[in-house]
Formats: sequence, structure tokens, C-alpha cells
Amino acid sequence: MPSWRELWHIEFLGNDLGAWTLAIVTFLVTFTVLPIIKGYISTRRRRWTGHEPQQVHVAIDLTALLVERTSRVFLWGVALYLGSLHLSLPPRIEHALTVAGVVVFWMQAGLWAVAAVRHALDLRRKRSAGLDALLTSSIDVITFAAALVIWALALLLALDNLGVQIKPLLAGLGISGIAVALAVQTVLADLLASMSIALDKPFGIGDFLSVGDYQGTVEHIGVKSTRLRALSGEQIIMSNGDILKARVRNYGRMRERRAVFQFGVAYDTAVEALAAIPPAVRQIIEAIPNMRFDRCHFLTYGDTALQFEVVYFVISADFNAYADAQQAINLAILERLRALKVNFAAATPTVVSIENLAPAAARTLSE
Repeated sequence: MPSWRELWHIEFLGNDLGAWTLAIVTFLVTFTVLPIIKGYISTRRRRWTGHEPQQVHVAIDLTALLVERTSRVFLWGVALYLGSLHLSLPPRIEHALTVAGVVVFWMQAGLWAVAAVRHALDLRRKRSAGLDALLTSSIDVITFAAALVIWALALLLALDNLGVQIKPLLAGLGISGIAVALAVQTVLADLLASMSIALDKPFGIGDFLSVGDYQGTVEHIGVKSTRLRALSGEQIIMSNGDILKARVRNYGRMRERRAVFQFGVAYDTAVEALAAIPPAVRQIIEAIPNMRFDRCHFLTYGDTALQFEVVYFVISADFNAYADAQQAINLAILERLRALKVNFAAATPTVVSIENLAPAAARTLSE
């Protein structure tokens, strides 16, 4: 019966039993320990995110995120690589393991890079205030473009590590890229437009836009198109390129609304009553909450009325708030003018006879 020392040196597939034992033990330990470490760090990170996000350093949080985004395929590849160090393998098997290792490594590197980009965008969105919060609506577009670049670089670097000459490949891809770009230039234009919207942030989800003859609330900002919900209920789908070419009015960014309206009173209104109208209108507007009075003037002589112009501001972008305020102002002005015994002008012009004028004025006109 052979001894343990003799069994330890029994060869199997070009390696003795001792080398196979060390390789298997290394593989099992590595593939057991690394997932445990990954699970522990992932659990800790979820606790940091849920309870004390301000106390975690950005670099620590990013490192924990990258560990959490490590795939089991990569961990399996690391364990297999460490185990294979104890073995002498045939050239064909070593080459196959090298190819598999390069592919797995750059695949994992791409996953880490995409996760880092998304983490940076989320961090900027959380730390920013005001308009930068609209980055939420375009984060998918930026992530898509960044992932496209990252995976293309990962593929080229993997091919370069495998000994493939990538310079001729890049030249061929350049020529092919020009042909493809000419064929799909409309799609590429919309893609670049979506990138412009994502980076410049002229509007975001929830903003009410007026684009040419169309109006609606932004529901979705995609890679190719933006979707608006019209006031009448239907959905309007517009390409991102067309939106950037048009003049866009973004009512969602309105901080306050300037309102201008006119009203006319009869020509036979006494001068004292005319002078009392602007202070009365000012008092009415200032008594309404969230309103800022600007001016009220007897501005022009109209064809049928003495025209007053009123300007005020509503400290709100909500159209319903403006409509409610204007209704309250109209009712209050009507009540105040009746109290002052001032009549609104009639819709038709009034013909005044020369005989009804003062004698001096009638004599002047007749001459």
C-alpha cells in the first residue's frame, strides 16, 4: 500500500496530486471568501445609504459600490486564476484561460465604469438644488451614451490585450462609421439632441412647454423623442432635434406671472372719480395674498372709453392661481366702481351733440 508521500506525488493530467489539491483548495477558499466579503460590504453600504449618508466619505461609498457591482463570474474567474497558478497546464489550455480571463476582466471593468458614472450622476443630483434636480429626467440618456463609449473602449482594450492589431480595425471602423452615420444621420441627430437636453437641461419632466403650435407637460425625455401631455389629454411625441430647432417657452421655470389688463370707464365720469380709481385698484390688489402691485394709470383716450391699464404680478407659476386672482380683482373693481358711481363704457360710441356742450366749446367747434 503506497504511503501518503507517494500518493501526494502521483501525477494526473501532467500535475501531481499535491498540486491539484493546492489548486482546488485555493479555488474553493477564494470562491468562498470573496463572496462573503462582497456580501458584508454590500450590507454595510445599504445601512450607510439608509441611515447615515452624510457620514460616509465619497471614496468609501464608491469603493463599496464597485464591490457590490462585482459579478460572480468575475469572482469565479479570479478563483480559477489563483488556483491555476499551482498547475502546469498545456499551452492550449493556458491560452484558453488567458482569453477567458481577459474577456471576464474587461467585462467587469466595463461594469465598474458604468456603475461609477451612474454614481457620479446620482451624487450630483442629490447635492444639487433648483434646476440641477432636473437631471433625474435625463440620467438615463447620459448613462446610455457613457455606457456606449465605455463598452466600445473595453472591447478595443480586450482585443489589444489578446494580440489583435486594432489600428487597422479602427481605420475600418472609421470608414464604416462614416457610412453608418450618413445612413442614420436623423437618428444620430436626435441622439445628440437628447445629449444636449440632458447636459444643458432646458426643461425637465413636469415642466409645461410651448413648442411652436403645441403645448403640454413633459412626461418623458427619451433617446430619440420627448413626450408631452397636452391640455386636451392626448400625448404629443416630438423628436429631440425638432424641439431644439424650435423656440421653446418653458412655463415650468416661471417664478412669477406678470398680468396686464385694461378697463374703460365712461367719458362723463367726474375727474375726482377718475383720480380715485388708481388708489382703489392698488388697495384691491394688495389685499389679495401672493400678489404684487406694479401700477395703475389712466393711460389713453379710447374711441368709446377712458382706458385704464393695470399691471400686477402673481407670485406663483400656477395658471389657476392667476385666474383666481384675476377673477377676484375683476369682481372687486366692479364693486368699487359702483360704489364710486362710475360706469363702464358702452360698447358702442356715444354721439355728443354740439348743442349739449358748453357754449364756449360749441362756439369754438362751430368756428
